[in-house]
Amino acid sequence: MELNQRRDYVFGLLAGAWLLVAAWQVEEHMRVVEAAKSDLRNQSQKIASTLGAVTRALRFRGALFQDRLEPVLNELVSNHTNAILNANGLLALALLNTDGDPVVTAGNASLIAKENFADRERWTDDYVTFVLPMAGASVSPEGNTNNATFVLPSFRSMASNGPPRGRDFPWHAPRPGETNGTNFAAFSGGPRTNAAGQVEPPPPPPDENGRPPNEEEHPHGGNRRPPWMRWMNEKEVAEFKALMAKRELHGLVLAMSTDNYRDICTHDWWLRGIIGFFAAVSALGVGLAWRNIGKTADLQIRLVRASEQNSHLKELNLAAAGLAHETRNPLNIIRGLAQMISRAADASADIRERSKTIVDETDKVTAQLTEFINYSRPREVRRTKISLTNAGNEIIRTLGHDLEEKKITMEISGDPLAIEADEQLLRQVLFNLLINAIQAVEAGGKIQIHAQRAGAAEAVLEIRDDGPGVPVERRQEIFKPYFTTHQKGTGLGLAVVQQIVLAHGWEIACLDHQPRGAVFRLSHLKIAA
Repeated sequence: MELNQRRDYVFGLLAGAWLLVAAWQVEEHMRVVEAAKSDLRNQSQKIASTLGAVTRALRFRGALFQDRLEPVLNELVSNHTNAILNANGLLALALLNTDGDPVVTAGNASLIAKENFADRERWTDDYVTFVLPMAGASVSPEGNTNNATFVLPSFRSMASNGPPRGRDFPWHAPRPGETNGTNFAAFSGGPRTNAAGQVEPPPPPPDENGRPPNEEEHPHGGNRRPPWMRWMNEKEVAEFKALMAKRELHGLVLAMSTDNYRDICTHDWWLRGIIGFFAAVSALGVGLAWRNIGKTADLQIRLVRASEQNSHLKELNLAAAGLAHETRNPLNIIRGLAQMISRAADASADIRERSKTIVDETDKVTAQLTEFINYSRPREVRRTKISLTNAGNEIIRTLGHDLEEKKITMEISGDPLAIEADEQLLRQVLFNLLINAIQAVEAGGKIQIHAQRAGAAEAVLEIRDDGPGVPVERRQEIFKPYFTTHQKGTGLGLAVVQQIVLAHGWEIACLDHQPRGAVFRLSHLKIAA
């Protein structure tokens, strides 16, 4: 019970350790995912900074012309002309006005539709959109537009599509010393009128430094307005401001590919999965190893107990063998006395018959004791070169009386082989097997000793008979001690045979002999050189 509790405790610790490793890997994966997102955010900031620098470089007095800006933006998202930004996965971009409407777009316009950047950051399976402020294009809290950046159509488009028109850009009156300066009347084609139809006075000339008059000196002046607004009337100024409100840059939206991000996440997920898998395998291996150690310890305990029991059985075996040996001496005395009584001259027929019965029973008990002593005796094999044919002939001569009594035919067949075996033990094996066969066959039966090669260094020896055979369910039990099917058998003959066979490293099996009978096969006999 204590071992099982310890096993459950160890398994619980291993499972907890694996869960900690799994949780750690999940946390590390989330960190890698967040780091990959941060890389995309940093890349978007770098692209925004680059665009800010581009707009500042292309800006002229607070304005950008669309036909000059679009090629630059298209080049940024091109897959062929900008390998560095393409590696960053820039798919599309758009410059936004104050209302969040695109002013200029480049790349796949469907990725930067207004509904796609309602949030500052939106992630999809294939791309991510970032909405960022436009560096250098913000409006001051006081409404001052000196720092604002406007994207104007081409100059020709403005001249043909309405205000601000070409006549609205009298950049300056003739400066001192200039003879070809562009004055207001010459540039606009004549005097200008206000909303009431009254002719406006021409703008005053610039000062001695060539600067336009300040706001106090002329109602349309003002040193805080862009140069082209200083010579407009109020209506044109309002129209121009409305146009600029739609063209003023206020923000930036970027659509960037998430292929690299997904590759990083997938690779890291596989890596964490492999780590978790090997952690599980390690935990399982440690658990199995600990269980095997526990089983090994339990087996060692059992082995020690079995060794103690085996020692006790050996002691009992020696005591029983000694008792059997000592019992044979009184039996021999009883047998001798019974024979003397039966041979007495004045012994009656009844006494002689009873004396014969005593001798027969004594011989039976003595035979059983002899078999028991042989079975309990330790088998020490002393291998010598023995001819199977010669050993078989000697046993046949020993059993000649029994063979003649039942008129049994005995023959030796097969290859004339010599094997390595203990001579005395091999003769005992042959004797016991042949006695068993003689008892099994009927009068006039046939017994055969057959030897043959089973390889370059091994031989097979078979004892065949044409008796009734052995049923399949008894072919293992016949080698157990005191199991016999013969009335005069001791039940130890085949047990002794198996003991000798195992001591030599051989194998024995009981098989069918067609068309009838049994075969006792000895295999793995080593052929002598």
